[in-house]
Amino acid sequence: MGEENCTAVTEFILLGISDAPELRVFLFLVFLLIYGVTVLGNLGMIALIKVSSRLHTPMYFFLSHLSLVDLCYSTIILPKVLANILNKDKVISFLGCAAQFLFCTCVVTEVFLPAVMAYDRFVAICNPLLYMVKMSRNLCVELVSCCYLGETACSLIHLCLALQIPSYRSSVINHFFCDLPPLLSLACSDVTVNELLAFIVATFIEIIAIVIILTSYLFILITILRMRSAEGRRKAFSTCASHLTAIVVFHGTILFTYCWPNSGNSVDTDKVAAVFYTVVIPMLNPLIYSLRNKDVKEALRRVVGSKMFS
Repeated sequence: MGEENCTAVTEFILLGISDAPELRVFLFLVFLLIYGVTVLGNLGMIALIKVSSRLHTPMYFFLSHLSLVDLCYSTIILPKVLANILNKDKVISFLGCAAQFLFCTCVVTEVFLPAVMAYDRFVAICNPLLYMVKMSRNLCVELVSCCYLGETACSLIHLCLALQIPSYRSSVINHFFCDLPPLLSLACSDVTVNELLAFIVATFIEIIAIVIILTSYLFILITILRMRSAEGRRKAFSTCASHLTAIVVFHGTILFTYCWPNSGNSVDTDKVAAVFYTVVIPMLNPLIYSLRNKDVKEALRRVVGSKMFS
């Protein structure tokens, strides 16, 4: 496409999830329900962990930050998605689009937090007598801080490179938020460095996170198989299976979107994958880590009971 068709852009148009008018109300209600459950579930988890002394342990410290991350990047994306479903004007300013790159920080933090939580479970199950010594408060804070600081740096690098793009061949983004791959596909200038860096960073962090998760759960599995109690093995398997299901769905869609060669060519498929890691997983995480968790349910009963009596 010729250079004459390239212009500097001050705003973009997000085409959204579907352009079918008959699906507008249905999609709005579905995503509104999902966002409501996401906000209530994650805020409730954070509040419950804060007020319940029984949940002041490393595992729930990490879980509270996972809920915070889920809440943040859902709020970055979903309100704009809901507005665009109802409005014919689907415009987002250039600065608004740049702000959605903050999503990169949240999603990459979400990649590492389950890895940290998997290591925490490994220490708790395989070395229970040394658990509180190894998972000290200082270590927990340092691990979470590394997740936030490292991924903030990653996000700022991508944002700075994207801001250097002088012109675009179109202002129409065929997506429901300002994700990096569809934005780069509109650039008139050479964005090979941007694409290569995005691929290398995504692949690198995915490999590190997956190795930590798989190694931790392998040792956990070995320990579970050595348990004498059949009921203990069943409960442990059930809990681990639900956690791994959420992890597989999240990492699978991230790998497909950012690490699979030429995945950007299938726009509709990329949208479906993005719905899973931006919309579905933030809603499911508090449900998975609470409904199948005896300590959380007991803490919730205590808190609700004390409020009723007061």
